Amino acid sequence: MMTGLFISELERTFKRKKTAVVLGVYIGLLAFSWFFFFQRGGISFFDAAHDVKIDSLNSAPLLLRDLSFVITFIVIPMFVADSFNGEYTSGALRMVLIRPHHRVKLFFVKWAVQCLLVFIILCITWVVGTCLGKMVMPHVNETTFLGGHTLGTLGALLYSLKFYGICFCIFIAVISIGSILSVLMPNSILSYVATIGALIGSVYVSDKLSFFFSVTDSVFHELSRPNSEFLVNLLFPILLISLIINLFVWKKKEWIG
Repeated sequence: MMTGLFISELERTFKRKKTAVVLGVYIGLLAFSWFFFFQRGGISFFDAAHDVKIDSLNSAPLLLRDLSFVITFIVIPMFVADSFNGEYTSGALRMVLIRPHHRVKLFFVKWAVQCLLVFIILCITWVVGTCLGKMVMPHVNETTFLGGHTLGTLGALLYSLKFYGICFCIFIAVISIGSILSVLMPNSILSYVATIGALIGSVYVSDKLSFFFSVTDSVFHELSRPNSEFLVNLLFPILLISLIINLFVWKKKEWIG
């Protein structure tokens, strides 16, 4: 049953024109980012205060840094609003819910599909960043990341994978927050605006939540620390709480009436 629901949700997602357009635009931005790299003379930044020369080992994380703002504030809010709110306001979700599907299962299927979309985007970004780094950027045997950590080929690869993994966890949290707001808002436009507002507003709630606004800069800083407990102490609790709220709101929502 879950497999059928997942495939059905995946098909509906990729049949929507908005999905194809957003993915197409993102692919275009990948190409533009590399052009922008060369326009800057092969220079990128760990954050606003630390620049770095792009090389064959650090190119993948730096490419994601240029694109993370687009993923956080355009791609994810748009996908989530379309899935959790657009289908409801258009009536498509009612057609699914009149069948004997458990609401909780349907929520997790929709949530999982959104996570899969972001995972695919990150995989594409990592592959493009890694391959083009090897092909067109200066070849080096070791590179230095923020905090003075000098790593060889294997170490840089593991750093890159860890970097993308933490970013993925943050993006999942963004999906979870966006899904709550999308269920509560009356239409997809307000859902999109509310999600962006919540992400920006989190900075004013606490400096510790600034990773929602500057994802990659925050991850670079976390990885520069020897004993960071960012995931355990902050991100995972946010994920857990947002999922609990999602389930509560999802169960209480009158979808068919």
